[in-house]
Amino acid sequence: MFTITNSIGLFGMNAFPVTIEAEVSKGHSQFDISGLPDIGIKESRDRVRSALEAMRIGFPKGRVLLNLAPADVKKTGSSYDLAICVALLQAMGALPDTLQDAVFIGELGLHGMLHGIRGVLSMTMLARSSGFRRIFVPADNVREASVIDGIEVYGIESVNALAGHLLGQQPLSPAKPYEPDNVHRPEHIIDMADVRGQVKARAGMELAAAGGHNILLIGAPGSGKSMLANRLSTILPEMSRAEILETTNVYSVAGLLNKNDPLITERPFRAPHHTVSPAGLIGGGSIPTPGEISLAHNGVLFLDELAEFGRSTLEILRQPLETHEVTISRAAGTAVYPCSIMLVGATNPCPCGYYGAPNKKCTCSQKQVTAYMNRLSGPLLDRFDMCIDVDPVPFDDLASKEKVESSAEIRERVEAARLRQNERFRGTEIYCNAMIPDHMLRDFCRMDEPAEVLLRQVHDRYGLSARAFSRLQRLALTASDLNGSDHITRKDIAVATQFRGITSKYLGRAGSVPLPQSNA
Repeated sequence: MFTITNSIGLFGMNAFPVTIEAEVSKGHSQFDISGLPDIGIKESRDRVRSALEAMRIGFPKGRVLLNLAPADVKKTGSSYDLAICVALLQAMGALPDTLQDAVFIGELGLHGMLHGIRGVLSMTMLARSSGFRRIFVPADNVREASVIDGIEVYGIESVNALAGHLLGQQPLSPAKPYEPDNVHRPEHIIDMADVRGQVKARAGMELAAAGGHNILLIGAPGSGKSMLANRLSTILPEMSRAEILETTNVYSVAGLLNKNDPLITERPFRAPHHTVSPAGLIGGGSIPTPGEISLAHNGVLFLDELAEFGRSTLEILRQPLETHEVTISRAAGTAVYPCSIMLVGATNPCPCGYYGAPNKKCTCSQKQVTAYMNRLSGPLLDRFDMCIDVDPVPFDDLASKEKVESSAEIRERVEAARLRQNERFRGTEIYCNAMIPDHMLRDFCRMDEPAEVLLRQVHDRYGLSARAFSRLQRLALTASDLNGSDHITRKDIAVATQFRGITSKYLGRAGSVPLPQSNA
């Protein structure tokens, strides 16, 4: 007997339909699977056989042939187990052959129980867009799948439970659409109110959050760089529904979702150690999985001790920071992961950390300071829209009893600025100033005559690169958004120049080459 069952495969975040064709015929006892299956799929023979024994159904005698179509696409993983089992039961006449509107995905245990799998969100999206009416998933993944509306989602504990439903003996109810219990931002344990002093750095973090700009913090140990970076996510605007689904999809593929609360409703904050490998940062593997840069999608990627990262590791960030996506090619195919992030870097200015510090002498030589800062290439530094010198906090600021502005207060201004940007970019795929392509700068970065005069002076004096010139305009536009202005003013250009890092005591002209003058 010949039957067809529907399933879905996954490579990276790319889901694709798979048809399981099953045929049981007379002959010597044999079980073959064709259609470019990997070893995980071939091993499903044993899992399916054991599951049928648990159901007290004898395995068919004779030749069993399964084909996973399309046969020219590599299939990987254990998510086809359930569909293979259903196809086999249909071929044996144990289940009705009327399931063309249904999709089956899930990994089988030896006793017929279903285990959770990765990437269910992508699979459910494809099932809905392909016109399927029902999807059957492991109970562990039912909340994740029920995030998608427009398709009936059934959470299955075991093959027995599935058979009872399909035969009408013990019908199951489709899962209710999942909504998080609390979609509002929770109270954060950390807050910008914890940061004492650092007036310029706090203003810079607000500017970065308002426009989605990458930011580099340079200063002595203990000056508050990590403290500021860790609190950046507390002043970012709440995620939109589209951003929530995009980010959740990445975490689904990575297998990092909480089965009870699967939606990622807060902007991610990822802070990998400086010993992270290139594959860990960018993603990789024979079956490419998301790296830290994709896990930070729609959030913050914080690289502390930036100069301690391997140079080759940092250099692979250059292209993804421009394109907002990572493309990983392997023999089995190409996986593309999104990575629209805010990159925050923090570094000491020298090996001892105290070059330029006002209260402690640097012990490094001129050569050591130069070599340390040269670990960061000019092209990489050019990807940072902003560079802020973070000096040690004076005693008076640390001991002050004066109330410091909280994250909630700052976030109100950030959200107001982002609202202006949403109106500006309506109808485009741009959602913050940092994403404006160069060819659209003239349309969006309108400035008055004094602003143009100052911009020309800054360009001529500091010899800005084309990339630095563009980033300066985007920063100025964000400054004008925070001020509620309809165009860029001279003051906005001055603010952008200050935060661009052009006058940094640690970086040279245009914020791209070191300017070391050791005080050793």
